[in-house]
Amino acid sequence: MRVPAHSAPTLSEISDAVRARESALARLLMAFISTGLLFMLLPGTFLGVWNLLQISGRESVASVSSAWLQAHGHAQVFGWIGSFMLGIGFYSVPKFCAVSRPRFGSAWACWLLWTTGVTLRWAANVYNWYWRALLPLSASLELIAFIIFLSAVSRHRPEPSGKSRLEPWVIVVITGCMGLLSALLLNFGAALNLALHDSAPALPHGFDQRFLTLLSWGFLVPFVWGFSAKWMPVFLGLQPFRPALLFFALAADFTGIILAFSGKLAHAAAFFVAGVVLAIAALRMFESAVHQPKTRGVHPTFPYFVRAGYVWLLVAAVLGVAAALWDTSGGIWGASRHALTVGFIAVMVLSVGPRILPAFAGMRPLWSTRLMFAGLALLFIGCLLRVPAEILAYQRYADWAWPVLPVSALLELAGIAAFACNIACTFVFGQPHARKLAPEALTVSTQFPQKLGHGSPRADAT
Repeated sequence: MRVPAHSAPTLSEISDAVRARESALARLLMAFISTGLLFMLLPGTFLGVWNLLQISGRESVASVSSAWLQAHGHAQVFGWIGSFMLGIGFYSVPKFCAVSRPRFGSAWACWLLWTTGVTLRWAANVYNWYWRALLPLSASLELIAFIIFLSAVSRHRPEPSGKSRLEPWVIVVITGCMGLLSALLLNFGAALNLALHDSAPALPHGFDQRFLTLLSWGFLVPFVWGFSAKWMPVFLGLQPFRPALLFFALAADFTGIILAFSGKLAHAAAFFVAGVVLAIAALRMFESAVHQPKTRGVHPTFPYFVRAGYVWLLVAAVLGVAAALWDTSGGIWGASRHALTVGFIAVMVLSVGPRILPAFAGMRPLWSTRLMFAGLALLFIGCLLRVPAEILAYQRYADWAWPVLPVSALLELAGIAAFACNIACTFVFGQPHARKLAPEALTVSTQFPQKLGHGSPRADAT
């Protein structure tokens, strides 16, 4: 008995499937990005400004609870950057982009678990609500959410293009993801230990310093390096990056992390400096452009702010050496971390985010390029005031630096708010692209269903 063959899908059916998938992907991405923006503004930046106002008014960092400071940092790194990373990661995973009927249940479960975990951690640190239960619960939810993400990434089938080896920039990004997984495991163990043995929901200072080193140099820095290697040759018109040199930079970076955990902070800081210098050379960040930068749809100062971010990264690494040698009050360490997290990470997000997020969501160009510039300028000026003022004030070199701290914080808050407003207005008021799928792309899709999406509006937009 012959089994009748299934009829091939028509071009109209394939087109409808692609559009439906694009719409579902856009909703998923906007959920992660919107959540990240909320964590960035309220539990993250606003709480950080409040902490700094108290520190400045009392001229003492000891006037603010360590749990509050850690709640601010957790919301910024996990709530903001982590949510952005997961959303963009799910959006880019071939498992979801490559099939005609993708399943988004695991991605939405990841969003729910991650958001709940970060929220519970913030509530436990700030309000001390049932913190002995909430700390390990929040850490476990974040860890499970990230494992769901890794599972989705690792299960996809490679495209039938003959390429089986990962590109170098992907390896660097994966290394950053492994750094985040290590931090989440460490966070779970620390939260469980706090719940069982401590009297307050705050990590001990020595452990917190090492944990922040792992988060900063093991997750954030390699993650940005990887995507810089992918995007910056196109965005800035540079020559292709040097993979071998970038791998040497990564090796120096992780050597520094190992030394930091072994207590050799000065040696670790020196390796971080070497890693940054190698990464800048590998990415050709300050070499002359060979093509016109891609500034259409964003403010023309975009390339300058991207390069400024890497200047701040080098400043952060050099200040780390100074802190290991001369810090007596936490001021130089704090300035180094601020130069890295705000000067490098936040400036890169505010520079690249307006360039890629509207396109990823299938929207028309950014709502306001002027607002993009305003946000970057305010953030950059705030960081420029904050880093030296924190050293001068905390180290008791100059009392006049204390009033500068809240001014810098308010400027940074205004810059972050401008970015959030710009992205939110782009999502709310922007109109989706209405491009038609090319017939040849649909023909390819009928031959290789796993390649559905090539030639789609999302692929064109990016």
